[in-house]
Amino acid sequence: MTMTTKPSIEARLAELGITLPQASNPAGNYTNCVIVNGLMFVSGKGPSGNPKGKLGSEYTTEEGIHFARLAGIEVLAAVQAELGSLDRVKRVVKAQGFVNAVPSFEEHHKVLNGFSDLMAEVFGEKGVHTRSVLGAVSLRNNLPLVIDSIFEVEN
Repeated sequence: MTMTTKPSIEARLAELGITLPQASNPAGNYTNCVIVNGLMFVSGKGPSGNPKGKLGSEYTTEEGIHFARLAGIEVLAAVQAELGSLDRVKRVVKAQGFVNAVPSFEEHHKVLNGFSDLMAEVFGEKGVHTRSVLGAVSLRNNLPLVIDSIFEVEN
């Protein structure tokens, strides 16, 4: 009988062609991650590259989906920096997205699919999570979106 080992999440990222950046520093008097009773709360992260503008005027839904994926990569970088390895993630529990959009924009849910799809690609079934998404009249630095998240992690 041969024993098979599950590939690491870092190996999965390499298969997907994803290189995690160094975790960004908090922009104020807070931390990227806090772990309480096996749950890791991750502060809101925006997409890399410092895009500025609103969905529905400066950006399309498709661009928003890409930004949500980039924000997900920023989240993963913060989680990896805190845990040392993404293999300690037991489950992605929840994502909450804030989409900087014009009042007539109605595709917030589609935008957040960029994050949700990434989590499923990286973690498989344990990457499927609950979520909520809200439209925002403005966000810090005029980012097109910010996503905060909750992960269940091994102690």
